[in-house]
Amino acid sequence: MPELAETYACVPSTERGRGILISGDPKSNKVLYTNGRSVIILDLNNPLNVSVYGEHAYPATVARFSPNGEWVASADVSGTVRIWGAYNDHVLKKEFKVLSGRIDDLQWSPDGMRIVACGDGKGKSLVRAFMWDSGTNVGEFDGHSRRVLSCAFKPTRPFRIVTCGEDFLVNFYEGPPFKFKQSHRDHANFVNCVRYSPEGSKFISVSSDKKGIIFDGKTAEKIGELSSEDPHKGSIYAASWSPEGKQVLTVSADKTAKVWDISEDGSGKLKKTLTCSGSGGVDDMLVGCLWQNDHLVTVSLGGTISIFSASNLEKSPLQLSGHMKNITSLAVLKSDPKCVLSSSYDGLIVKWVQGLGYSGKLQRKENSQIKCFAAAEEEIVTSGFDNKIWRISLHGDQCGDGDSVDIGSQPKDLSLALLSPELALVTTDSGVVMLRCTKVVSTINLGFAVTASVVAPDGSEAIVGGQDGKLHVFCIVGDTLKEEAVLEKHRGAITVIRYSPDFSMFASGDANREAIVWDRVSREVKLKNMLYHTARINCLAWSPNNSVVATGSLDTCVIIYEVDKPASSRMTIKGAHLGGVYALAFTDEHSVVSSGEDACVRVWKLTPQ
Repeated sequence: MPELAETYACVPSTERGRGILISGDPKSNKVLYTNGRSVIILDLNNPLNVSVYGEHAYPATVARFSPNGEWVASADVSGTVRIWGAYNDHVLKKEFKVLSGRIDDLQWSPDGMRIVACGDGKGKSLVRAFMWDSGTNVGEFDGHSRRVLSCAFKPTRPFRIVTCGEDFLVNFYEGPPFKFKQSHRDHANFVNCVRYSPEGSKFISVSSDKKGIIFDGKTAEKIGELSSEDPHKGSIYAASWSPEGKQVLTVSADKTAKVWDISEDGSGKLKKTLTCSGSGGVDDMLVGCLWQNDHLVTVSLGGTISIFSASNLEKSPLQLSGHMKNITSLAVLKSDPKCVLSSSYDGLIVKWVQGLGYSGKLQRKENSQIKCFAAAEEEIVTSGFDNKIWRISLHGDQCGDGDSVDIGSQPKDLSLALLSPELALVTTDSGVVMLRCTKVVSTINLGFAVTASVVAPDGSEAIVGGQDGKLHVFCIVGDTLKEEAVLEKHRGAITVIRYSPDFSMFASGDANREAIVWDRVSREVKLKNMLYHTARINCLAWSPNNSVVATGSLDTCVIIYEVDKPASSRMTIKGAHLGGVYALAFTDEHSVVSSGEDACVRVWKLTPQ
């Protein structure tokens, strides 16, 4: 059976003008963040050690480990909190509908018995505290009139809860059962985050008015502020205390993170400003942070995770990044099969190296959206939603200059002749366009609705698939297409066609969940009855030795067929990607790489049955 060898994680979902709250487990050095419906558990010591929980029915917003590290509570935009096991199969313990709107923050009580959650809701219920096992309320939380962005539980007895939100208030509750004690209106804008120090003597609130205010943990009196010498110049989105409670890390929209020394009397003095290398655009705004043991973790709006060392702040950070959106295509470079390029429609191309993981982004000069993506030896070819095809030269990790050509209509599929990559075949709604380098040599109206195409590696033949499920085989003569045969077997629109590497076979997949392997010379069916998906086939790939075909589908599965064996002896990877598999590629005979809607890339090792 195929085994999961590596997962290259997606990055946290971010939103302009809002902070995100990441959290961790100090014992195991793991951090939690969310992307779409997934909750990701990432090991800071080994970023390839990733675990994903995908059982939420709605996009997840925040997740936290319980104090003993055994359980995770995660919340989503529908106001539901799920409590599940942190290890192995992530067994669901409880599920509660807590608020009527989105939950923005939740916190466990230090004894692990109670959970407080806050966010948006109809009416007055913007904050709720409940018992973790029964869901019964423990207190009344009045005093907020707008969305509550953050809440914190005092980590020592006597228990207190403090909340803050879009009504500029910081509210303080005593209990349990909790009831309103007092409110502070010291901030002049949204209060984005409130956090107790680990020993419970103080708490800090940070706000979009660029200020951070420190309060006494027991009485909630204001005792100090972060110094106005060299302050943040933008909204402060998040704050995190050091384990011994003497320092605070803050991050801001001014693209910097700052470490503050907090004295006993509650005043904060700047110790160090941390900056990350980046392009300097809005994507470098920092929106989330976490101080975990010796790691200072910051997250930027573009999703890049930077990990600084607390014991040596001068050291440049380790940067991890990846995709935030659905990964629609993968390419493996022939010159270096360990290297995988992935692209998502928001225009991001990421380079991954097997065994190492993230190895950089490819920065194009023209950062347009990407719909189709192909890579030859020294160049990448992309098309977006603006009718243009770009050819961009590749120099190691750098993109050179790009040339573009406008083909007059929206490209749907893009295929390169691998042995002579200057030839490209592009499908549009009603026909195909042939390109040599960046010159349109012919635009051919085929008279039927075209849905997929492929050009032979040597540029001598092309196969075009239609909405009607027919495969049209064309011979390429000069710059024109001559129809040779029409193959009828599929019962749904053709979604993908691929030649085998040795050019002796080709495989096709359709929207009616069926795949077929054909012999290229005789045009007979070589492998039939490949009907094991339950939804549209999105992608397929051949192994380098032509013996194995892998198909990926909207039903979240990857199925691996051996060409010489009947289709019933297939191997299935269930739930490979939450939301569907959108791209597949082989890096060698025994490794298949998949990517999908969940913005993760996974490497599977195939062991012969």
